[in-house]
Amino acid sequence: MDLRNDSIAGMSVARAHAELIKDQKGEKVIVAVIDSGVDIEHPQLQEVIWINRDEVPNNNIDDDNNGYVDDRHGWNFLGAANHENMESVRLQKKEKPESEAYKNFEEKRLKSLESKKNEVVGIQDMLAQIKESDSIIKLILGKEDYTLEEVEGYSPKTFALMEALIFQRFLEENLLTKSKLEVYLEGAQTGVNAHYNIAFDGRAVVGDDPDDINDTLYGNPNVIGPDKDAANHGTHVSGIIAAVQNNNPGNKSNFEGTEIMVLRAVPDGDEYDKDIALAIRYAVDNGAKIINTSFGKGYSPHKDWVWEAVRHAEKNDVLIINAAGNSGKNIDPGMEKTYITDEENGIELFTNFLTVGAVGHSYNEKQVASFSNFGAINVDVFAPGDKIWSTVPHEKYDFYSGTSMAAPNAAGVAAIIRSFFPKLKAFQVKRILMDSGLPMYPSLKSPEGETLVNPRSLSASGKTINLYNALIYASNKSYKK
Repeated sequence: MDLRNDSIAGMSVARAHAELIKDQKGEKVIVAVIDSGVDIEHPQLQEVIWINRDEVPNNNIDDDNNGYVDDRHGWNFLGAANHENMESVRLQKKEKPESEAYKNFEEKRLKSLESKKNEVVGIQDMLAQIKESDSIIKLILGKEDYTLEEVEGYSPKTFALMEALIFQRFLEENLLTKSKLEVYLEGAQTGVNAHYNIAFDGRAVVGDDPDDINDTLYGNPNVIGPDKDAANHGTHVSGIIAAVQNNNPGNKSNFEGTEIMVLRAVPDGDEYDKDIALAIRYAVDNGAKIINTSFGKGYSPHKDWVWEAVRHAEKNDVLIINAAGNSGKNIDPGMEKTYITDEENGIELFTNFLTVGAVGHSYNEKQVASFSNFGAINVDVFAPGDKIWSTVPHEKYDFYSGTSMAAPNAAGVAAIIRSFFPKLKAFQVKRILMDSGLPMYPSLKSPEGETLVNPRSLSASGKTINLYNALIYASNKSYKK
C-alpha cells in the first residue's frame, strides 16, 4: 500500500518494484529468522529457504566443520522441546521458597495463572456462543449454508436472530473464526499447563545445561520442529519477509536477492538467552546479513551472552531487526523493560540494532496499533503489523497481528536495500530505514492512553518504514561515505 496511490500509509512495495527495481536483480542476502521454526515445505517458501551447500544432508557428518551436523537450512536449538515456562517462573525455581524473591515471583505467577484461566473460560464462552448463534441462524433461515447478507435481508427479524447476527458480524470484523479461536484456546491452556506451571520442565528433553554457554552440542537440524503446527509464528514471519521481495499477493518470491536461514530457538513460552545468543552467532558465522528477532521477554538472566552475540554481529556488519513487543507499553529507560534490547541505563549499546513498533491501516490519530510497545528512545521506527496476511503451516495463509509482523516487514525492506546497495554497512541501512520513512500522522493516540502526542514521542524517528523512499535514500551519496 502507498499513501499517495491508496491513501494508506503502507511501505509502497508495489510502487517501488514497478518504478525503481523492476526486472533488476540484486546480490544474494541471507536473512536469518530466529523464531519458533518454519514450515520450509510450504510451497510459497521453498524457493527462498537458505541452503547450506557445504553440508551434505542426512549423512550425520559435519561436512563444513561449523560445529553443526547436517545443518542444511539452519539449526533447531530446541530439539524436541515445544512448550516452556516463562522466564520469571524459571527464575523463581532457583530461589529458596522462604526468600522474598521467591514470594514476589510467586505472587506474579499466581496472578498470571489466574489471568490465563480466565482467558480459557472467556474463549470457551465465545466458542459456545458461535455454536449457539450458528444454530439459531440455521433454524430460522431453514438452511445449513448462509451468508451474513442473507441474514441481514431476512424478515421478520427476531431478537434472537439480531443477537446472532451482531455476534457473527463482530467475529467477521475481527477476523475471528472457530478454528482460530480453538488455536487461541490451546494457547491459553498452554499458559496454564506450561507457561505458569511451576512443576513443568520443558527443557528436560533438550539435554543441555541452559546456564552453560559452552555446552553447545545440542539440538538438531530439523528446523520445522517436532510439530509443524507449532511453527506457525516463524512461518508467518518468513512469509512476510519473502512477500516484500516482489509484492506477490500469494507471497511467493522469485526475487533472487533474499534467502531465509531458519534458526529455531523460540519455544511456546519464554526463550532461553543461551539459545538466542548461539542462534545469533550461528547466523553471523554462516553468512546472514540481517537477523529478524520477533520475540521478547521481561527478564534476561544471561543478557550479557546475548549482548556479546549482538556485538559479534555488529563487528561482522550484520543488522538485527527486533520486534518492540505487544504490551502497549512505553519501553524507554526507566519504564517497562523488554529483552532483547540495545539499551542499558539510557545508553545505546549497538549501532546495528533496529527496534520496530507496529502501525495499523489507518492514517489518523489511531495509526499506531493499540498493542504496540513504543518509546522515543528504545523504539526506532514503525512498520505495518496489524492484520498481516502471510504463510502458515500446511500450505495455508492467515492474518496475524503484532510487532512480530512489523519486524519482518522491516527486515524485508532491509534485505532489498542490502541486495541492491551491498556496499552499505549495517549502521547505514539502519539510518536509511529511519530517515527515509513516511512521517506519521502529526497527532497520535498513545497505546497507553487517550492523549494525543507527537510522533517523535513514540519512536526515535517518528516515521514508518517505506521501501520506495528507502531505495531513493540509499542511492544518495551521503549514505555511502
